[in-house]
Amino acid sequence: MERRDVNSPPQPRRVILEERTFFVTASIWGKRSLLQSDRAAQPFVATLFEYQGQRKYRLHEFVVMPDHFHVLITVGAGMTIESAVQFIKGEFAFWAGRELGFQAPVWQKGFSEIRVLDRDAFQAQAQYIWQNPVRAHLVGQAEAYAYSSARLKACPDTNPRTLIEKSVS
Repeated sequence: MERRDVNSPPQPRRVILEERTFFVTASIWGKRSLLQSDRAAQPFVATLFEYQGQRKYRLHEFVVMPDHFHVLITVGAGMTIESAVQFIKGEFAFWAGRELGFQAPVWQKGFSEIRVLDRDAFQAQAQYIWQNPVRAHLVGQAEAYAYSSARLKACPDTNPRTLIEKSVS
């Protein structure tokens, strides 16, 4: 048991967060298909890579669908998932307004995230991302979809170190 002098104020405890991995989905306002063309989808992909290059997050997998996107990303101790997604959505909305004349709002408010805790969950979410354009009948094979890590295979960071192996009982 830790002892302290009752006359001294309690010392604040430092909480240090580790890397956290998330599967994130965000949609275009009104589910409009604003990301269906190269003119919009390519700059969105560039935005993903821009913030990865700035080390705002580690990008593992992604897919840009006509009206939404999915990413599998890891954020570090100095970043929240909310901030990481705001970087992505905010940068693209600003660019799309200036360059393409998109009217605000571009994105639906908020996003959904699922915390990925183990390697099995990571692989399941990666497969979901890769197969999303196939399930939507946009392509016959995941690797054929232009706006996906399944096709590029060059961008994703390695698997997060913080994921644990699922115990087999």
